[in-house]
Amino acid sequence: MTTHSRFSGVWCPSITPMDAQGALDMNGLSQHLARLTAARIDVILLMGSIGEFASLSLEERLRLIREARAMSPLAMVANVSSTCVADIVRMAEEAFRTGYDGVMVLPPYYYGQTSNQLLSYFRALGKQFSGKWFAYNFPARTGCDITPEITATLAKEFPNFAGIKDTVDCQSHTRNIIIATEAVRNDFAVLSGYDEYFIPNLLAGGAGIISGLNNIMPELFVQAREAWAAGDFQTLHNVQREIGRFMSIYSIGDDFVTTIKTVVSRKFGYCQPHSRNFGGELSAAQCQHIDSVFGIQ
Repeated sequence: MTTHSRFSGVWCPSITPMDAQGALDMNGLSQHLARLTAARIDVILLMGSIGEFASLSLEERLRLIREARAMSPLAMVANVSSTCVADIVRMAEEAFRTGYDGVMVLPPYYYGQTSNQLLSYFRALGKQFSGKWFAYNFPARTGCDITPEITATLAKEFPNFAGIKDTVDCQSHTRNIIIATEAVRNDFAVLSGYDEYFIPNLLAGGAGIISGLNNIMPELFVQAREAWAAGDFQTLHNVQREIGRFMSIYSIGDDFVTTIKTVVSRKFGYCQPHSRNFGGELSAAQCQHIDSVFGIQ
């Protein structure tokens, strides 16, 4: 585990609560972030994939950046990904102005990217960001891969390049990023984007996890963090089994964002299950199933 990084540990890519009309529910977000804070996670990621950044207008994203920072004393990182570089820079400037600890950005999507293009893109952004920044590698969504070689090259060139979220369903890919970046930096945070790879990522020398399940059960991942620090491998074994059991959430319904929001709504009651992804509403039978899995009375 990269203990040198203040960005190590348990991250939650927060949901963005919305009302029945699809408008931002800032009161619901405030209550959600308060619960995450009480659970003692390490970092809140605002407007990640589960936060539905791609469905939000620039004005909504700027509002979230401005208002969410005061909702928790935890470290916070804002995802500023966009297909418009001017919008990325504007959101990043606002995030740094309002006290965020960093920003996160995907590579360009829609247009295919060569390795040279990816390096050129991140170098251009790195020169414009005034604070810490993270790359977000999600090849299944972007169509391109931020390879270990690209990551290490950028980590060596940009001290403010603080880490990467590697959302690749292959632990060896994340491990190779860890190995490549360790050769050039001792403070670079390699974070897995798959919930069940938290403990394997720690064992490989990674920094932690950015886990959608933390919207529901952050205490489980905090328990794993504490067990890791204490060398309690029996607890780690038990937690790994529990995480694996709860991974079923990603196969319930047509849209995992709506499913996660539905669980949060039914279990905690401070927000509604609505998202901007069409066709994701759960049936009565699916709601009964999630109630059973997540112990909702």
